[in-house]
Amino acid sequence: MPKLVYDFAEGNRDMKELLGGKGANLAEMTNLGLPVPPGFTITTDACRAYLETGAVPADLADEIDHHVHLLERKMGKKLGQADDPLLVSVRSGAAASMPGMMETVLNVGLNDDSVTGLAHQSGNPRFAWDAYRRLIQMFGKTVLDIDGEVFEQALDAAKEAKGARTDLELDAADLQALVETFKHAVREHTGRDFPQDPRTQMDLAIEAVFGSWNAERAVLYRRQERIDGNLGTAVNICSMVFGNLGMDSGTGVAFTRDPATGQQGVYGDYLQNAQGEDVVAGIRNTVPLAELEQIDKNSYDALMDIMATLEGHYRDLCDIEFTVERGKLWMLQTRVGKRTAAAAFRIATSLVDEGVIDTDEALTRVKGAQLAQLMFPRFDAAATKDLVTKAIGASPGAASGRVVFTSAAAVEAAERGEKVILVRRETNPDDLHGMIAAQGILTSRGGKTSHAAVVARGMGKTCVCGAEELDVNVAQGTITVRGAVLRAGEVLSIDGTTGEVFRGEVPVVPSPVVRYFEGTLAPTDGDELVASVHRLITRADDVRRLGVRTNADTADDAARARRFGAEGIGLCRTEHMFLGERRESVERLILADNDADREAALAELEPLQRGDFLELLDAMDGLPVTIRLIDPPLHEFLPSMEELAVKVAVARERGASSDHDEKLLAAVERLHEQNPMLGLRGVRLGLVIPGLFAMQVRAIASAAVELREQGKDPRPEIMIPLVGAVQELHLARDEVSRVLAEVGVEVPIGTMIELPRAAVIADQIAEAADFFSFGTNDLTQTTWGFSRDDVEGAFFSRYLEKGIFAVSPFESIDREGVGALVRTGVDRGRATKPDLKLGVCGEHGGDPDSIHFFNEVGLDYVSCSPFRVPVARLEAGRAALE
Repeated sequence: MPKLVYDFAEGNRDMKELLGGKGANLAEMTNLGLPVPPGFTITTDACRAYLETGAVPADLADEIDHHVHLLERKMGKKLGQADDPLLVSVRSGAAASMPGMMETVLNVGLNDDSVTGLAHQSGNPRFAWDAYRRLIQMFGKTVLDIDGEVFEQALDAAKEAKGARTDLELDAADLQALVETFKHAVREHTGRDFPQDPRTQMDLAIEAVFGSWNAERAVLYRRQERIDGNLGTAVNICSMVFGNLGMDSGTGVAFTRDPATGQQGVYGDYLQNAQGEDVVAGIRNTVPLAELEQIDKNSYDALMDIMATLEGHYRDLCDIEFTVERGKLWMLQTRVGKRTAAAAFRIATSLVDEGVIDTDEALTRVKGAQLAQLMFPRFDAAATKDLVTKAIGASPGAASGRVVFTSAAAVEAAERGEKVILVRRETNPDDLHGMIAAQGILTSRGGKTSHAAVVARGMGKTCVCGAEELDVNVAQGTITVRGAVLRAGEVLSIDGTTGEVFRGEVPVVPSPVVRYFEGTLAPTDGDELVASVHRLITRADDVRRLGVRTNADTADDAARARRFGAEGIGLCRTEHMFLGERRESVERLILADNDADREAALAELEPLQRGDFLELLDAMDGLPVTIRLIDPPLHEFLPSMEELAVKVAVARERGASSDHDEKLLAAVERLHEQNPMLGLRGVRLGLVIPGLFAMQVRAIASAAVELREQGKDPRPEIMIPLVGAVQELHLARDEVSRVLAEVGVEVPIGTMIELPRAAVIADQIAEAADFFSFGTNDLTQTTWGFSRDDVEGAFFSRYLEKGIFAVSPFESIDREGVGALVRTGVDRGRATKPDLKLGVCGEHGGDPDSIHFFNEVGLDYVSCSPFRVPVARLEAGRAALE
């Protein structure tokens, strides 16, 4: 059996996975000679064993006994002794910081006998009874699962009876009476007395800390922060030092730099005559840390020296908890402090300037998710807000506008210069124009990977999804929420980061970081944050191996992405070019029942396509543009079969049937699919509808020829989608090559790897492909066997709650399943063609964690939405330094 308990003097900061962050850092401070109260740490191994079996490991009790005896010898006092008891705290401490998510019990070891001894030894009866009431209160809530309000209400009643505003005004007699009240509450709610044996108290507290690893709030926090749920928590047993011995004692929290801005200075809070939990609980108002200099200069000076020591040792912002016991400073915790996104960038570059770290290490200290936060506008925190509901923040940003319920209304309003919020139950591809016109999108259904969310992120458009409290009635133009009714034209504000929806307009603060990437704010213009971002993104570009392209279907998107640093287009979805007014031409193509009609429809579409490609290739002049041939589920281009059938039936009943509608209904019925995502789309559509791919290729090739005649350097690449057999690719490639030869241009021809079979036979497919691009959206759907459009709202939340998913596989690459197929496709493709160019163009191309995986497996580039290009650049640089 491995060692399960370590004295603080036995560990160090590199043992976080075993001792947890708190235990490892207490050990590190002990080794640095800082004033740390003696104690020991129970390892995460013990926690994992407890969580697996429901019982503490058999050898743990003996190891704890041994370390308790060592602690008693060191402190010169024993647990439970009546005259001068040893008291300890029992605190959690996971490897990854999870502040406030798990449990703590202070003053373990007090009982009805030792409280009298503590009062005598300290000369302060009030302190002793205060410590005892705190133990019963924390133990009752944490260990015995009694509602904390039971104790809070009793404390409030005691203060009210005394006429006291704060607990400090309660004297020893008041607190002794409160202890009896608390003990009675324990008996009433549990059927047993508060345990008097100190070792029983300790053992039960240890088990409670172990169990708190799987508390709802801890699980939710880990899911949010993507922390492994199998790590478990350590438990720290630390001899108590007391900040509640009087006004010469106290407790506080300090930061070596401002965690909000990154500025150097004295930051933190201090509370006299209090224990550690009082500061974070907010039971009394703290004073700024700087005031400690006037309260207790010796302790203040000692703290400043220790803060400098810790920041120098950890080479980063440190978050510190401390207690002053009758003028003696004790260190209770330190950790690398959490910080805002802005502070992360400022601190990283400041430490470079101070010679503490180099630029490469500074780059590893910031994250793409933090950069994304800095890029989106946000509501003014000081503004008054009227909250309507809170849902899923699907695409960051802050947007205000009048409510509209249809895309047509959004477009009309935008043309009048009005700002609008498009409110839908859910969006579909036909809503694209309205989404573009709107300031933001709000849906009552869907999640972070719904259509609204994916498209909004691609456009950098603010979006809130899954607002289930909202009853959206498009026909009546109303939103009903908890009895209140909002109508079209009323103003809403939505926060795509928090998911909050507000009534009325909330002032917005613009992002200087976006202005920098847009080129309207120079890094030398005096904005420290922009200067820091510039330095680190520049270093990322210097060291990264992965190229960064963008997913763009329009010249405007392409131009924006290029300003943001995109090195080409990795995915142009040509099916988006056929929506809107062009749907009628597509309908004619689908309805064509002879060669002449089909060719006429294609001839009508070709010049439109050529114009699209002219603009796109011109915007990306000199850079590669990967154009995916049309890949729509046919239902996106056809009217609803049910709605069309009703329309035709009504017309027949009235004797006013339309040949067009009759013919269209027959075609819709003929082409109807139970699962369009697995139906006639991609390469299959090109092979079934003669001339469709050829029309697109002619448009691409002729646009390239025209631009070259203008002296420009268009670099199109043609990508054939949804290939599952090499024979499909050979047939499609033959047609593409024939058209290219007719026009007289050479263009690379590749394919998307978006089916499991394609990844498995990638060695065969590589024979007919100049490049691969992994379409991880469809690869995820087909690997897992579920539809992104349907499953998120149906059961994803339950899967996340049950730990089946740590994060949605559409948000971050499923390394074990989908990732394994990507790795297989890379290895097999390059076994056939060692110089095969490989990229990825699914949503995962802009996800920070996924980018590190793509770098690891050897892809050449990632492609993502324009607004995520800087994030991908930064993460690609960080990945190169791993």
